[in-house]
Amino acid sequence: MSIDGSMFGSIDIAVSGLKAYGRQVDVVSSNIANARTTDAGDGEPYRRLEAIFKAQEEGVSGVEISELVKDMSDFQKIMATPGDPRADSEGYITMPNVNMAVELINLNLASRAYQANAAILKRYQKMVESSLELLK
Repeated sequence: MSIDGSMFGSIDIAVSGLKAYGRQVDVVSSNIANARTTDAGDGEPYRRLEAIFKAQEEGVSGVEISELVKDMSDFQKIMATPGDPRADSEGYITMPNVNMAVELINLNLASRAYQANAAILKRYQKMVESSLELLK
């Protein structure tokens, strides 16, 4: 193997995957934590966040989160208990647009992608260790 940077390409890709999917786990965790937040400080319920992934550069390269965007889908409405001050004139409370099933699926996908990238790094480490043993 030559040390022209190409042997480190797969490592760079795996590290970028670890960073991006670690951040994705944070975003999903935020959505789950705020699934019942009816006032996010601006008078509206919490809006679900989505991470937008992109390639770091053209061709075969790593991945990164280019931006976090708010999901502009409709808020959910649930029937309020009598006397709840959060209820509107029709007796409903406006809830965040967070769907727990979707968030749990996204969390599972992000954690598996994170684990896959970690496994690549572990195998690379074993390959380097084996190469060093052969050189002894």
